[in-house]
Amino acid sequence: MSDRAKTEKSKELFDRAKESIVGGVASTLHKSEYEEYPIYIERGKGSKLYDVDGNEYIDYMGGFGPMILGYCPPAIGEAVIEQIAKGSQFAAPTESLNDVSKKLTEIIPCADVVSYQGTGTEANMVIFRMVRAYTGKDKIIKFEGHYHGWSDEEMISFAPDSVKMMGPRIKPWKTLGSAGQLVKATEDIIVLPWNDLALVQKTLKRQKHEIAAIITEPIMCNCEVVYPKPGYLEGLREVTAENDVLLIFDEIITGFRLSLGGAQEYYKITPDICSFGKAVAGGFPLAGVAGKREIVGADVHPVGTFNANPISIAACKATIKELEKPGVYDRMARLTRRLTEGIKAIAKKRNIILYCEGVASIWQVAFGLRERMNDFRDNFGVNKSDYQIFRKGCLERGIRLHPSRGRFYTSAAHTDEDVHRTLFVVDEVLSQISKRQN
Repeated sequence: MSDRAKTEKSKELFDRAKESIVGGVASTLHKSEYEEYPIYIERGKGSKLYDVDGNEYIDYMGGFGPMILGYCPPAIGEAVIEQIAKGSQFAAPTESLNDVSKKLTEIIPCADVVSYQGTGTEANMVIFRMVRAYTGKDKIIKFEGHYHGWSDEEMISFAPDSVKMMGPRIKPWKTLGSAGQLVKATEDIIVLPWNDLALVQKTLKRQKHEIAAIITEPIMCNCEVVYPKPGYLEGLREVTAENDVLLIFDEIITGFRLSLGGAQEYYKITPDICSFGKAVAGGFPLAGVAGKREIVGADVHPVGTFNANPISIAACKATIKELEKPGVYDRMARLTRRLTEGIKAIAKKRNIILYCEGVASIWQVAFGLRERMNDFRDNFGVNKSDYQIFRKGCLERGIRLHPSRGRFYTSAAHTDEDVHRTLFVVDEVLSQISKRQN
């Protein structure tokens, strides 16, 4: 492709889309506030995407996480085509569903049994019901900046506009995420800052008789990535067990990305129940709940026409088979290390302050920070202006990054050549940022 991508057709298509689609996109995630218009994609293959103007991009968005094997992986395509020839929807179980479910209980540490939904939002909604049904208690602790879905109860304090809006750290204010959201939906949600075990302990000491569960992302991915402090997840496991409170891992993002068994396998900490989704079916819609039999089976009955539909199950079965192959995770982690170490070296050479780190196939770039963040409040220290200059410069040169935050994914389809090209572009863009600053 040329050094600078031309995207006139994308702009034209977006202008037309606004006439018939609210906001011009099917999901508000498809166009960030920083973009005049989104890039329209025509096709993808491996680690690359190709837009309607003919530009090629090395992609690190991974469809917001699901594309762990890259785009159009042959094994998934073949499995899905084979299933389509048999039928796409039966309103009945299949033998493949039994096979996949058995496999999930073998590879997810907390899973005695599984339950299926279509999206991560639905999976976490079901979990909220399950933990309340099992414990007989109503309140749930969630953490500032953690995203668990877009329902009224889930979409609380996930993206406040400022630290001031969040209130005192020891007793945060609850913030709503959308117009039309019910204020009363916040009544049984307790909000705390993340990575502060002492505050969790104090809250449980005071209210454990009311609290059914704590829900957490094992790695906070709703902004530039925030990693758990050493001992924090272990502490959550210990304090919940001591106080008769359930521990929920939201593994919609981390599941199948950090390892085949997710963050709970990676960190060796087993929650009572977890949600999974995104990467589990390599780009097809599938989500679910895994956990102890008595919790998942606590008289809650999820329904959904497309739950575990045969096409998604075929994709899931094929995805797991590919991820089980020797060396897949080691290779993704190696490429991630090459990217993060390379970017850090370039930033040091160019006198640019940024934090760049990764875990397995998840990595980040946070401008303006020298050290990792501890919680969502630290995210307000990120230099978003420099990130946008960086992101736009990379996009013009054929590297596609997240349009609003510095969180990225490596896939099994990425190559050493992709990394070499990416670091070449990063050097060029950071050089220009350095010149502006000096």
